[in-house]
Amino acid sequence: MRETPTDPALTRQGEVRAYGFAVPGRARPTMKDLADHLGVSRQLVSLVLREQPGPSEASRRRVLAAAEELGYHPDASARLLRGRRSYRLGVLFTMREPFEVDLVEALLVDAAERGYSLVLGPLGPGRPQRSVIADLLGQRIEGLVVLAADGGAATIDGLPSRVPVVQLGGPRGSGPVDDVRVDSGLGVEMLVGHLAQLGHERIAYVTGGAGPNAADRRNAYLEALWRRSMAPDLIESTFTEAGGAEAASVLLARPSLPTAIMAGNDRSAAGVLATLVRRGVRVPEDLSVVGFDDSSIAALPYLALTTVRYDPRALAARALDAVIQRIGEPEAPVTTYLDAPELVVRGSTGPVREG
Repeated sequence: MRETPTDPALTRQGEVRAYGFAVPGRARPTMKDLADHLGVSRQLVSLVLREQPGPSEASRRRVLAAAEELGYHPDASARLLRGRRSYRLGVLFTMREPFEVDLVEALLVDAAERGYSLVLGPLGPGRPQRSVIADLLGQRIEGLVVLAADGGAATIDGLPSRVPVVQLGGPRGSGPVDDVRVDSGLGVEMLVGHLAQLGHERIAYVTGGAGPNAADRRNAYLEALWRRSMAPDLIESTFTEAGGAEAASVLLARPSLPTAIMAGNDRSAAGVLATLVRRGVRVPEDLSVVGFDDSSIAALPYLALTTVRYDPRALAARALDAVIQRIGEPEAPVTTYLDAPELVVRGSTGPVREG
């Protein structure tokens, strides 16, 4: 049976390395392992991995190649203990909203490019806001990006005062806080304008209840119809598929239907559309449906939902700009940014049915 050759210089605490590679399940390689493997000083390896001046380009290439070969990854915990800064940002969000997941994905990529890491704090059953924030603070975050609050509320309190906070597309706090979100008023105006061009004058609106941005979108709908001398038709609901389904059932119980239904977000619109189709209402031949957010579900072939789109990457970048600036300049003026959305026309809208 072939014996595994070992090098005493690459063996520690019972770990065996075969031909320079760590055996799975053993201790992770260290900077000393890299130095011993290359026959150079640990200080040189440290300078290369910390991207400090001094080492030659050839030395840098050798060290980085050895790090990849041995499977070396920097120990973030050790780096935190050594440094005064953590370069960590916390994110408070839920995993139930597609648009929040899109924003978190964009934040992860952009933060890494800026040299920051994210500590994710998902809210959920058994994970209330208070305990999640405490956990994030315990991991030495330098700033907090807020996408959600307990129960999907439109407002949030209990935010930490010792780290900078930026609100991103979700609930609003009571104090002056940097705020980045989609321009709900402009988005609703685009949707109403699209439906009006198709000849729709009876446009019902399924509200988002007490959810984030719900009041802004509701008021924008009322203003858009008032400017066009149209009568409003509000159905109180929630930003969920179930809420949209219930609202559609309310409308179907009426003697006559509107010609179009606008929902406060894509999830609600999906519930509306599915209920209409199950009840024999053709979309868009009999009735048009629109949503808001252009979340991942909107483009599904069986929905093909007309909606308004925003760029998660642009919103994420603005939020990171705000929180990182606040870290460096605590007294900087509070910033508010509204991102202009874009109308996305798909198969759920069409001209008013004649007759």
